[in-house]
Amino acid sequence: MTAAPVVIVGGGFGGLYTALALAARKGHPPILLIEPNERFLFLPLLYELLSGELRSWEIAPRYDALLAGKGVAWLQDRVSLINSNTKTVETQSGRQLNFSRLVIATGAATNSFGIPGVEEHSLGFRTLADVEKLQQLVEQLRQHRRPLQRIAVVGAGASGVELACKLADSLEGAAVVELIERGSNLLPAAKAFNREQAKLALQRKDIRLRCHTEVVAVGGDHLELHGPQGPERLATNGVIWTAGLRFEAPPIEPNPAAKANGRLACQADLQVFGHPPLFAIGDIAQLDGVDPVPTTAQVAFQQADCLAANLLRSLANEPLEPFHFKDLGEMMSLGKGEAALTGGGFTLAGPAAFQIRRLAYLSRMPGKTHQAKVAAGWLGSAALKWSS
Repeated sequence: MTAAPVVIVGGGFGGLYTALALAARKGHPPILLIEPNERFLFLPLLYELLSGELRSWEIAPRYDALLAGKGVAWLQDRVSLINSNTKTVETQSGRQLNFSRLVIATGAATNSFGIPGVEEHSLGFRTLADVEKLQQLVEQLRQHRRPLQRIAVVGAGASGVELACKLADSLEGAAVVELIERGSNLLPAAKAFNREQAKLALQRKDIRLRCHTEVVAVGGDHLELHGPQGPERLATNGVIWTAGLRFEAPPIEPNPAAKANGRLACQADLQVFGHPPLFAIGDIAQLDGVDPVPTTAQVAFQQADCLAANLLRSLANEPLEPFHFKDLGEMMSLGKGEAALTGGGFTLAGPAAFQIRRLAYLSRMPGKTHQAKVAAGWLGSAALKWSS
């Protein structure tokens, strides 16, 4: 009788990299990845796709190509219910599947906070479809230049700042970029050096930063704001919403899992509290007894190795090991060919930082085969650039 597989729900950084890390270990159990999308998305480089610095195949490889020959099965479906007692999952297509252990890696989605008009009238920036819509908007504004054209980016965290810088470069003066932040400053969680470099980049690109400004509603051609001077109606040609995340795991039976701020409450070893067969990773996991960690790919990279080892320990009834996050630094894109980075006492900004950032992410792309293809593509592009 074939052993029930380890089922991984969600193929983002946490889910895919756990599957690959587990598959790389000798004697691993059967592994099933359940992910509805056909392509993995390397989110930290989505900004370079928007600006045309990278191509979609480089940052969005197909799951069937990534997993070919790796010993990981992929089911293109969504999980609608998890039962930790019977160790079964139900999918939207009607399948019922058994598992020995299950990993929840459903990540995060954009949070509208219930503000009127956000879902109807704003764009997100988390999918290939989002990038395509935004590229179309940029091209429209460049082709039909009119006075007082404006794009508003809501949320001055890392996503908002990186996006605003790429937009300003891509628009080439065709529209003003407004960066709107409810708090007192941009990048509240960033390293001081990167925050200062981001401020300088906004100044160079004439991006208008509005702090202490709350979005009250989003209309088809405007924002309703409340800022230091009171209510304001701001005309816009487009709104991109990056202001916060929401977390949504599939329902768990028979006893719902405890949650913290919408995330699954987990032990330090990534096991879901009260549900021994279940584990969680990445943005959806809130770890007990661990210092707060950022909702970034870097955390998911590190958790994947820890979780792969703990899954094998759990199946062997051995003690599990707690996850320990090691801060390797912070990298941030600040426009076409520009970036800032800091880590280990080292800081750098400008074109050199941009190249280091790209190489660092190249080393983190899933699978040696895909890394080699991307590296060859970059070298080919560089050769064409120098020969032209």
